Amino acid sequence: MFGQQKHVVNDSLKTSNLNEVVVTATRNERALNAVPMPVTLIGQKQIRAMGSLRLSEVLAEQTGLFIVNDHGQGIQIQGFNPDYTLILLDGEPLVGRTAGTLELSRLAVANIKQIEIVKGPSSSLYGSEALAGVVNIITERPSGTKGSFSARYGTNQTSDLAGNLSMKTKKSGFNLFLNRYASGGYDFTPETFGATVSPFQNYTITPKFTYDFSKNISLNISTRYNIENQQSSLLVGSDQIAGTGSVKDWNINPNLRIAFNQNLKAVFRFYNTHYKTNSELLYQKDNNVYDATYFSQTFQRPEIQVDYALGKKQFLTLGGGKIWESVEATRYDDTKRFETNYGFFQYENLLVKALNLTVGGRFDAHSAYKAQFSPKVSVAYDLSKKVRLNGSVGVGFKAPDFRQLYLNFTNAVAGYSVFGTQEVALNLARLQAENQISEVLFDVTKLGELKAESSLAYNFGGKIDLDNGLKIKVNTFRNDISNLIQTQAVALKTNGQSVFSYMNLTKAFTQGIELDASYTIANQQSPITLSAGYQFLEAKDKEVVDKIEKGELFRRDPETLITERVKASDYEGLFNRSRHSANFKVFYENTKNGLTASLRGIYRSRYGFADYNGNGIADVDNEFVKGYVTWNISASKTFKEQFRVQAGIDNALGYTDTKNIPNLAGRLIWLSVGINLEKHKITEQ
Repeated sequence: MFGQQKHVVNDSLKTSNLNEVVVTATRNERALNAVPMPVTLIGQKQIRAMGSLRLSEVLAEQTGLFIVNDHGQGIQIQGFNPDYTLILLDGEPLVGRTAGTLELSRLAVANIKQIEIVKGPSSSLYGSEALAGVVNIITERPSGTKGSFSARYGTNQTSDLAGNLSMKTKKSGFNLFLNRYASGGYDFTPETFGATVSPFQNYTITPKFTYDFSKNISLNISTRYNIENQQSSLLVGSDQIAGTGSVKDWNINPNLRIAFNQNLKAVFRFYNTHYKTNSELLYQKDNNVYDATYFSQTFQRPEIQVDYALGKKQFLTLGGGKIWESVEATRYDDTKRFETNYGFFQYENLLVKALNLTVGGRFDAHSAYKAQFSPKVSVAYDLSKKVRLNGSVGVGFKAPDFRQLYLNFTNAVAGYSVFGTQEVALNLARLQAENQISEVLFDVTKLGELKAESSLAYNFGGKIDLDNGLKIKVNTFRNDISNLIQTQAVALKTNGQSVFSYMNLTKAFTQGIELDASYTIANQQSPITLSAGYQFLEAKDKEVVDKIEKGELFRRDPETLITERVKASDYEGLFNRSRHSANFKVFYENTKNGLTASLRGIYRSRYGFADYNGNGIADVDNEFVKGYVTWNISASKTFKEQFRVQAGIDNALGYTDTKNIPNLAGRLIWLSVGINLEKHKITEQ
């Protein structure tokens, strides 16, 4: 339904017409149907048919992905929290995880060419934070002389203005994307001071420049600058607090590509990015400062990648680089720095007909934790032209972050303290000398050096592509995670609050199955595509499972005060994981009349939210958020292949859970208009 594109594919070193090409899974252009691992591709035309504005909205509708709200909107893959998934923009990592979650709503989608999602550990190519998978957002490159503009307005005074200009000559190209996204916010409790979601304005500018020195040497420079201004208001006790904040991030990514001959090419990259936040909250009664914070992170990385074709059936990729990271923030004593040296390799073998074998690995030598080696083996086998089996086994890892090592924070209102493992001994001794400690709960010398969290993962599945338009994909997965870093209470303060630090403690696992099916009702001028997806997920703490099996985990009924053992059937798993989830989508397109329409439903079963009975797990009904379904609708009309009008309703039935899901704003109605112009001809946007 979403068209074909022309790409150069390294497998044959020839130009081929392929329906879908991806780069994230192997770091090289490969046909999607040839990649031996679970990959989801979301194309530009599908994104526009949905009418989505931000990356979080697009990802929320994909099978097996959940938007998690914890210090921002992050993505959960195969049961892992957001800090275990690497987010890339044009192949380079985005930074700014102030508490583990990278805010996905920072990213506009109007200039996105496609989104590639690799599920399962990808540390063999991308290192830390790719333990659960990778999401790569690939934006538009200069192509032709054309321009587009769109404007949208909807519920909660939500507005979006986007413009894109592209110019291309024989040797050079330039692309400029501009976006303004703003909202008036909303409030579920207007009777009290403060908003559920406060107003904000977000601006993005993304220039790109390309230059071909010759047919074998090309330079590409990508840059991006984003700023968001925020207004905040909240009630703390009886005090009204309000203030402003800002979020800024920018990056620049020059890369030079050289093709030495038909079989050998190299890419030299130097990526530089900076993320910064500022916030000041004031007491409204006297304008005294309630809280003032800042956070600043930098990331620099030179890298070289060499691709060598060993004939027509074997391919070798080698690469390496160095990373410099630093963080300076209110909650750190001074500027903290990391350095990482790394190298990676990947070997692809297509010598046996119908068999694709890919073997890779990466070595990371970090300044703050033990060196890591992350191998991965993937295999795909074609049983026939219509049936393919694939599987992969890999190791993923996630490094301890700045927060877990160096945090130095005391909440001025609540009175608790949190110290990283490198800071806790000194600060605990200081608090003891100041007579602020009533009891030491844990010997901090036993915390030791934090190890990187790691996983051994298995993904096995396959796909069927029938001539009648029916496509089915299945993937089963199992992740065994070791050395999970958990918060550890180490002392009690004289004010009744605790002192916390971090330690490697827990072992856990996630496992499940994903099913995707689509069927296109063939019609040359007005095809209809039906699709459905389902995920079954188990995500559990192994220590909790062991305690339940041994009869060592209890709960107390708050009404009868009777204590009973927790049964295996009572434990549904880690917090914020739904055992069942599903989606159903209908896309319609009438090319003759310029009409498109979509209906998309997303279901999520209940999930654990809180531990009210104090046994550390969600095991009674009032500790769960109940399951729910949301429906999104959109329709568009293109006039004279140039002007486009689109309208939609997100969360059409208006489902809300104001207590547990405050980011679900209720029914959102919107209308957008757009124009798309191209030199010498007019094409549909």
